[in-house]
Amino acid sequence: MTFDEFGFEYEIMDGLDAMNFREATPIQEKAIPVIMDGHDLIACAQTGTGKTAAFILPLMSRLLVSGNEQNKVKAVIITPTREQAQQIDLQFEGFSYFAPISTVAVSGGGDGASWEQQKRGLTLGADVIIATPGRLISHLKISNIDFSGVEYLILDEADRMLDMGFYDDIMDICSYMPKERQTLLFSATMPPKIRQLAKNILHNPVEVSVAISKPNESIAQSAYVCYEAQKIGIIQHLFAQPIEGKTIVFASSKVKCKEVAYLLKKKKFRVAAMHSDLEQDERDRVMLDFKNNKLDILVATDIVARGIDIDQIGLVINYDVPRDPEDYIHRIGRTARANADGRAMTFIAEDDQVRFQRIERFLGYEVHKETMPDELGDTPEYKPAPPKGRGRNGAHRNGRGKGRGVANNNNGEQRSAQASNNQHRHGKHRRPNNRGNNNGNKQTQQNHNAQ
Repeated sequence: MTFDEFGFEYEIMDGLDAMNFREATPIQEKAIPVIMDGHDLIACAQTGTGKTAAFILPLMSRLLVSGNEQNKVKAVIITPTREQAQQIDLQFEGFSYFAPISTVAVSGGGDGASWEQQKRGLTLGADVIIATPGRLISHLKISNIDFSGVEYLILDEADRMLDMGFYDDIMDICSYMPKERQTLLFSATMPPKIRQLAKNILHNPVEVSVAISKPNESIAQSAYVCYEAQKIGIIQHLFAQPIEGKTIVFASSKVKCKEVAYLLKKKKFRVAAMHSDLEQDERDRVMLDFKNNKLDILVATDIVARGIDIDQIGLVINYDVPRDPEDYIHRIGRTARANADGRAMTFIAEDDQVRFQRIERFLGYEVHKETMPDELGDTPEYKPAPPKGRGRNGAHRNGRGKGRGVANNNNGEQRSAQASNNQHRHGKHRRPNNRGNNNGNKQTQQNHNAQ
């Protein structure tokens, strides 16, 4: 099913076209029509299925149609962790590139300035609030927050939030909102406690469920355990021999994206950066150069790179370990397309070991650890979960990967998350009705350092 078939507003379709999104994933096919029709929803969908876009896109479409003349908070998305809140905020940034929709991420950490920034977004009426339960409760208790205009409540990773003890906080947050609203609950599992929560806050919900995606078996996955300073050297080592096809290097932020592209350019590589600071014509120019082989390497952030749909990408490098398995699946899925083989390489710095271990647990097997070239020096030991009371060991010479062969992925699911080279946008899209007075409140209040 293509995105043309959902009846999205033209601003959304323009954004999807710019990001080369064509075909919906199974959870998107099932959930989007339900949300667009205004029903409450229970969706059983694990990481890696495209669930975030499954609620962002229809929410954006409904917000564009209704407008926000009173400049009130219209939608609240609650998610368990600060990292997840930032990630959803970044995806909004990408999808709403052509749409006047404002968001603010409300989560712990940071300083007094971040608290004030979050408070301004809450009190001035950002269209969408993406929040962790604890920090949102703090704002509701201390600040003068008006949630009377909330029409949409989305609980993402609800089972994880309940495991973390946020049941009472969620119920407390709901008490600040109108009972007449659309509520969406996304969860990887459906234990009794999720059923009880759904019974208390949802009204006649529709239920959908999908199986999780796994990486294409044609992708040869491996990793280097390394220090941060060794990463550029590893890329130089990899490119000492000809690389078949093009290469995409994923960085965790737009700041890192620019930095890596600059360093590789100094090393005389044909490289360009792709991130959200670029204007659309600049993005188009970079993509055209990449397609026409004027560039060998594209350094990109997640949000703009998810829609990259180019054949002949032979190598994907995760310069930074992705925040979660969903990003990992999307990143490495850029290679081994159109029945081709491909390679995916991840650089695991010391602070990223636990994060990569979570990815391996999600995959169900260990990813092969490459031996570091001698000229690049010593490396950390891969020890993501040291025994309690013990710190990380010191450096080891070529100690990574001993006894770690490539495990087979026996899961036959090979569906690309956003595939289709031969589908084209067609038909007309509805234009929004009342846009509302966006004025100063329509400037996105996001933490741009994460993209």
